[in-house]
Amino acid sequence: MSAPGSSAGAIPVTPSLLRGWPLPSAGEDKYSRGAVTVIGGARATPGAVLLAGIAALRAGTGRLTLAVAESVAAQLAVSFPEAGVIGLPETRDGSVRGTGLDPVYADLESADAVLIGPGLDDADRTEELLRTLLKRDADGGSTGAGSGTGGATIVLDAFALGCLPRLMEDLQPWHGRLILTPNPREAGILLGREMDRPESAVREIARQYQAVVSCQGFIARPPDGQAPDGPGLWEITTGYGGLGTSGSGDVLAGAIAGLRARGASDAQAACWGTHLHAAAADRLASRLGPLGFLARELTDELPALMLELAT
Repeated sequence: MSAPGSSAGAIPVTPSLLRGWPLPSAGEDKYSRGAVTVIGGARATPGAVLLAGIAALRAGTGRLTLAVAESVAAQLAVSFPEAGVIGLPETRDGSVRGTGLDPVYADLESADAVLIGPGLDDADRTEELLRTLLKRDADGGSTGAGSGTGGATIVLDAFALGCLPRLMEDLQPWHGRLILTPNPREAGILLGREMDRPESAVREIARQYQAVVSCQGFIARPPDGQAPDGPGLWEITTGYGGLGTSGSGDVLAGAIAGLRARGASDAQAACWGTHLHAAAADRLASRLGPLGFLARELTDELPALMLELAT
């Protein structure tokens, strides 16, 4: 039975549920908490990668690599000393190119979660980038250059989501290890129509793309997901409207990637990450007001919220 106010068939994501679905142990050192690689950050938008990377570390991942347009790599490395930073080829306008990804391949092969999309600003180049990575995975390293993303979970956000309808026939290498974090507009692009009921939309996107999906407070798993994670649809029970602020989606995607790298399952990472993101907004709204808090401030709330849910 659904809780009061929840949608029929959706499991409410409450503190009680999360305490009964605990995150993996933090382990003894950074190597036991997994690695996240984030690909994004055009010249004009490196802050999106910064926000996603901070969220991944705040969620507990042990190691972080950011791959961004080469013209902003040095500045980002100085401003974010906790992360390794790699420069990628860029266009004259500062967009990350979809080819020439050799500098990041070693990190992709050793990553536990790969987040693609924050701060990318050219749809065609982003599609080319995804095709390059998918082909490398499909080839299985037959060129001798390695095995692509090495089986890591792929988290797609922002511009990387808008490309997926054109990549439907090529997504097989990522089936079963894909997490999507669309906003309503991006969900409409994925569906090919305007999103009406969020719970129905996330189920349909999960089925079509064989992915775990977090959108508008609902999380869905594809129909063939693993049984231990439940029947496949969850609903967040907290969260304030102040989340509609620039960079909020980057924080959500980064938190989910960080939790997945720690060893959570795809669905668990999405449920925990979405709840933490929403609960962080509640905390800020109560202290600062419903509008005006910054996405970067959401990340500061994550460790304390996780600690509370672990006790």
